[in-house]
Amino acid sequence: MYINTTSFKTVYYLNNNYMKNHIELCINGETHHAYGEDAFLPLSDYLRTKLHLVGTKEVCIEGDCGACTTLLGRLKNEKFYYETIDSCISYVYQLNNCHVVTVEGIKNSKLNSVQESMITSHGAQCGYCTPGIVVSLYSFFNSCSKKTCTKSDIQDALTGNLCRCTGYETIVEAGLTLDNNSIEKLSDIYSEDKLLAILGKETKENIEINTNDYVFYQPVTLKEALKLKNENPDTKILAGGTDLHVMCNKRDFSLKKILYVSNLKELKSIEVKDNHITIGAAVTLSEFEQSVSEYYTDLKEFLNLFASPQIKNIGTLVGNIANASPIGDTLPFLLVMDSELELESVNGKRKVNMNNFYKGYKSLAMESNEIITHVNIPLLKKDEILKLYKVSKRKHLDISSFSAAIRMKEKNGIIESFIIAFGGVGPTVQRIYEIESYLTGKRLCEDILNEAAQMIENIIKPISDVRGHKEYRLQLAKNILKKFYFELLESDKKKVLA
Repeated sequence: MYINTTSFKTVYYLNNNYMKNHIELCINGETHHAYGEDAFLPLSDYLRTKLHLVGTKEVCIEGDCGACTTLLGRLKNEKFYYETIDSCISYVYQLNNCHVVTVEGIKNSKLNSVQESMITSHGAQCGYCTPGIVVSLYSFFNSCSKKTCTKSDIQDALTGNLCRCTGYETIVEAGLTLDNNSIEKLSDIYSEDKLLAILGKETKENIEINTNDYVFYQPVTLKEALKLKNENPDTKILAGGTDLHVMCNKRDFSLKKILYVSNLKELKSIEVKDNHITIGAAVTLSEFEQSVSEYYTDLKEFLNLFASPQIKNIGTLVGNIANASPIGDTLPFLLVMDSELELESVNGKRKVNMNNFYKGYKSLAMESNEIITHVNIPLLKKDEILKLYKVSKRKHLDISSFSAAIRMKEKNGIIESFIIAFGGVGPTVQRIYEIESYLTGKRLCEDILNEAAQMIENIIKPISDVRGHKEYRLQLAKNILKKFYFELLESDKKKVLA
């Protein structure tokens, strides 16, 4: 083993592999190295306790309120692209070669125009939410190309930010008074050349950070990731961590051994080929949302309710799959589309249909040395209809009480195929095969769908919890078929059915 401690770096050679034992990132233009336990802190903790950048507030510590919003700059094609993230559920070990900008960092020698506008429009109330709101507003204008912005634009930009003092009117007014051309952009505040000199080199360094309690691996290639997973089958695969990190913050739960894969180039691809769209395991939900909008109109609308920009900018589609929640919002869609997972290990590759992947609550049909690398989703055919539904206590950005997806093909009023899946009615998201068999070949009419709805009571066995009573969920499942039918009646394409 060879140790080199020059230039504040510690690296070592182990089994002929070049290893690094820390996270290197820039924060407000300055280089920082996170060693040991510091790497296992939430970014918000690191900013506040280690760097004393207390403008970033910690409130809910579960990614719900946006008070801790910061900007994350990631390098793409020799340029840094900035997106908002919730720093309370983004951990330092995820941020190697990234540039983090806090509310303190969006100003130069004086307050930024967004900050000034919040003052003059009286947009700040108690102050806890204000820094996150300022960062989200600034992020919108930093990347916005519009000359004038609407109220809807400002509201969309602030989707992930809650104001507990309900000062939304003045906050929106603050955004509407801003002139996009007068706002100093991040490229004016921070030298791209300087950032590229620090962070722009293609990393060839595997990272391994060991403490008394935790181990973190960040390999450079998928091949190395598979080798690590084979040697350490108890290691938890992590990309976005937007669900796991909430558990770390709020419950008696910790990630003892982590294999981080979000940096792997092999898993960042989005490809449309052979009537399928293939999504890599490191593709964020924001990237997924942008890529699927032209293929699945209803999914685009659904994802708008799914989560805040701060969550979607770091969470992944495959993470939603692997988390295996019975109320995972994308899962009913993936099941009715007969999506297929690509699993890989040192022993080779194999494919598993999503409908065969969930064996029970949080139980997956995969081996301990396997990694989900991609998900293949068939494209909708021109004569197919896709509808997605979500019921929650809040319309936007809330955990589902019940969800459903329906994919149907109909010709001359006869149902040629009918595929339906429910979330929130059992230990896993599940296909309702009995309903599919009953409806296939039948006439598409209200009476037939009502008959199918009555069958549901003998098929699903929902439970009661804080998000809804079992009778409520059962009624939702029955009603969804009626809702589907009446939506078809209202559709221009289905006026003939009226």
